[in-house]
Order: sequence, then structure tokens, then C-alpha cells
Amino acid sequence: MHISEGILSGPVLLSGAALAAVGTGIGLKSLDYDRIARAGILAASFFVASLIHVPIGPSSVHLLLNGIVGLLLGWGAVPALLVALLLQGVLFQFGGITTLGVNTVIMAAPAVIAYYLFGPWARRPDAIGMAAAFLVGFCSVLLSGVIAAAALMLTGEGFLEVAGLILAAHIPVMVIEGIVTLFCVMFLRKVQPSLLDHR
Repeated sequence: MHISEGILSGPVLLSGAALAAVGTGIGLKSLDYDRIARAGILAASFFVASLIHVPIGPSSVHLLLNGIVGLLLGWGAVPALLVALLLQGVLFQFGGITTLGVNTVIMAAPAVIAYYLFGPWARRPDAIGMAAAFLVGFCSVLLSGVIAAAALMLTGEGFLEVAGLILAAHIPVMVIEGIVTLFCVMFLRKVQPSLLDHR
């Protein structure tokens, strides 16, 4: 769901960069020393998951894992995802440097939103917790698609059809991401529930 160089308009790029800078500042303040290693591992997981592409029609999709990153880091997801996206842009030309701010907002804003909307519920060890864990993954991908589509539509009306295709292509990913997030949360609840208990 990376947006490549040369597509977005200047105002959209500047707005994305400004939002990413603010989010990164808040995220860095929220990351205490004990969670730095966790942020690095989660950024690496996002980095690797985003490299595995599955072709669907003229495009391809991949897991994002931004929901689980947000659930475990809160605002700390913003700098973690920023670093992963920067490395992807530099090493593999996924996204780009000028679109780094927008791509960070596309991935990190849903992670933070999911943290606040579903985080308290996802920590519960019952059916409500399982449903909330699924929604963390599902809604993170959905919101990422909506933000990417909005960025394209704000650039020009010619991207309206492309924006719709992005959302449609990611419907299976939303479901898979929800299931993956659910299993991750269930696993963490068994082996190290303290990771889910931070506020």
C-alpha cells in the first residue's frame, strides 16, 4: 500500500510530512527505554511482512501488521513504522523519500487509532477480547486503505478509480490480517501477557 514517488501533489506531500513529524515526536516521547527493543522487533516484522507480495490482478498486496504494532506500542508505532518505511524506500524503492511522510501516516495513523479503539478490549481473555484483536488487524488495514485512497483523491479526481481498486484489492488482506493479529494476541496472552498490559 506504499504510494510511489511522483504521484501525489505537493500539498498532500507536505501535509503528510507534517503529520508524520508530529506523530513521530509524540511517539518518541512515549517510548521508554524498556520498549526500544520491542519497537525494533516490531519494525523489523513490519519490514519483512511488507516485502512478501501476493499478486492480485494488475497489482499486488501484502500483510501490513500495523495493527499489532499499534496494539503493542501505541504512539511508539509512528517512529517504528517510519524507520521501517525509510529502509524499504532506500533499500528496495518501495514508496520513496518524498512520500515517506504520507506513507507513514497511511500505516501509523490506523495503528494508533486501533490502539485506542480496540486496545483495552483486545487485552481481555474472553470472546470480546478475541473479537477486538481481530478488529485491530482488520480495521488497521481498512483505515490504511481509506487514508491511501484519500491521499490519491486529494491529489486529483483522476485517481478516484485507482483509490477504489486499492480498497477492493485489500479486502482479503483485511480478513487475513485480522486473523493473524488474533493469533498473535492469543499467543502473547499465553507466553507473555505483560506485553499486552501496558497503557
